[in-house]
Parts: sequence; C-alpha cells; structure tokens
Amino acid sequence: MNQPSIAVVILNFNGRHFLEKFLQKVVDYSNEINTTVYVADNGSSDDSIEFLLAHFPKVQLVVSDVNYGFAGGYNYALKQIKADYYVLLNSDVEVSPNWIPPIIEQMEADKTVAACQPKILAHYDKTLFEHAGGGGGWMDHLGYPFCRGRVFSSLETDEGQYDDIQEIFWATGAAMFIRADLYDALEGLDDEYFAHMEEIDLCWRLKRAGYKNLVVPQSVVYHVGGGTLPPTSPRKVYLNFRNSILTLLKNEPVSKLLWLIPLRLILDGLAGVLFLTEGKFKEIQAIIRAHFYVYPRVFKIIKKRKHYNQLIEKATIGAPNFNGILKKSVVISFFVKGKKTFTNILK
Repeated sequence: MNQPSIAVVILNFNGRHFLEKFLQKVVDYSNEINTTVYVADNGSSDDSIEFLLAHFPKVQLVVSDVNYGFAGGYNYALKQIKADYYVLLNSDVEVSPNWIPPIIEQMEADKTVAACQPKILAHYDKTLFEHAGGGGGWMDHLGYPFCRGRVFSSLETDEGQYDDIQEIFWATGAAMFIRADLYDALEGLDDEYFAHMEEIDLCWRLKRAGYKNLVVPQSVVYHVGGGTLPPTSPRKVYLNFRNSILTLLKNEPVSKLLWLIPLRLILDGLAGVLFLTEGKFKEIQAIIRAHFYVYPRVFKIIKKRKHYNQLIEKATIGAPNFNGILKKSVVISFFVKGKKTFTNILK
C-alpha cells in the first residue's frame, strides 16, 4: 500500500528561540516514511534563517519577505508544498514520540475525516490541558468556542478523562492535521483573520461540507501558548472579538444571524463592562474597534460568504455536520451556573 505523503509545516516569525528549543524533537519524532519537515519563515527580522541553515540543513525552508500573519503565512507557504496531508504546527509546540501515526491511521481509515488534532497539554505544566485546543474544540450555539479540558480560563488536569477518539467541531491551529486536497479546495485559512479563530472558520467550512473533524488523544503535544501575542494583549482581544463576528457572518444561516448578531453585540458589551471593573480600558477600546471593523465591511463579507459557499458546495459529501456544537450557552453554564468542566457543561 502506498504511504501518504505528510508535510509538517512550522510557521516562524522571529521565533529562533522556539526553533532552538523544539525543532530537534520535531525532526526526531517525524521520521515516518514520506514525512518532510518544513519551516515557513514569515518575514522574520531575527536570525532564524541563519540558525536553520547552520543547524538544520535538512529541514526544508519556505521564506516570505513580509509577515502575512498566521493565516496568510500558511496560505503562502502551502501553495509551494505538495503532500497528501498538511500538518500545521506552531513553533512553540513540543511534540512527543509517535505523535503522527495515530492520527494518519484514523484519517486513512475514514476518508470523511477532514481534520484532526492531538491532545494538547500545557508545556509549563504537562498535567494540564492547554488553552489552544485542549482535548478537542467545541462551540456553543451562540458561537463561543471552548474545549474538552478547557472552558474559558478554566483548565482541567489531564486524568485520562478525554482519552477517547471523538468527533469535535474544530481542531486547533497549534497542531492541525488536514487533508491537503480539502485545504486547497476550500482555499485554506482566511487571510483577513491575520491570527486567532481562523482554524475554527476553516473547520466550520469543512463541517458544512459534511466532513468530520476528530481529536486523537493517542497523539500528545505540549504547547507553550502566547508565542505570537500574550494572552492579555489588547491586540489579541481585538482579533478574538473581530474574528468571532466574522466567523458567524460567514457561516451561520441568515435567519439565525438576524437575532444572533444583536445578541452578540449585547454580550460583547457585557464583556466590556467586565473589563471596565478590572480597569482594562485598552481592552474595551479593542472590543469597540473590533465591531467598527466589521460593520462598514458587511457587503464585502457577504460577497466573501457567497464565494466560500460556492467552494463548500463543490466539495460537499453530504448534509452539514453539526457534531461538536453545544445546544445551549456555554457562557450561562460557566458564569451563571458555575460549571467549570467540559463534562459538567454537557450535562
């Protein structure tokens, strides 16, 4: 049987320290047949490229002159890479032995699986699930993402409670395995996002085309997190709020958007009040800027929505797949009812 080709692609922007710390393990533990490791340098101004040429001459380099962001950087790089599977891997991720085979086996066994992620644990404390993906990404019916093992700021200890292979809604961009033909057919990540939530948007499009996304916890990686933007950065707040609205406008039915967008405006206002009580005035400004980015561009977003809908229609294999969507509000479950774990929220 022919072995599928796998491209492990690490996007790097001024991350020489992460490459120095983590790249050797990626090379050592990605030695399966037909696996090639790439570093896509996203316009770095540090000595990342010189470091790679000196210490990792066998790692393939794709270099861009400017920083296209997470989404644009991957799109630029993957256009130049040929493989059956792309593995989008953050530079601040430590991989473990046998992290590739369990996932590829699942995807080879079921051609309706479009994307997968490993179990993501925190690098600073390897007993905890990590914010960006945890044990697999879900979404509630208002469009708020959360994870098995991580709900908002609450991280669970990994006690094997999420060690089953399970269908999820979205796979983390920190370590995403995806079929190359589907990535290309749906035109990959949306460049407009720059960073944050672009993987949720892509996974949503895959689900709308009838595909499945899985978490395969037999594969384990450890994520530092905040490697691009610190968690408290107003820029990160801006991107999260802005990109969340963009994702809803592009993927939800129009009939739902008529009540969901006004409701999200109210909820975002409440988030602003919370920031006000904490004296976080720059974060409040970030929420306002996020909304004022979207509204003047509504017609452009509608045009983009139609374009993606056409791509989804061409790639579809069946009815939209809604597995991994919580049919209630994770905000109410967490903040009002005090349910802090994924398992309790599902009850």
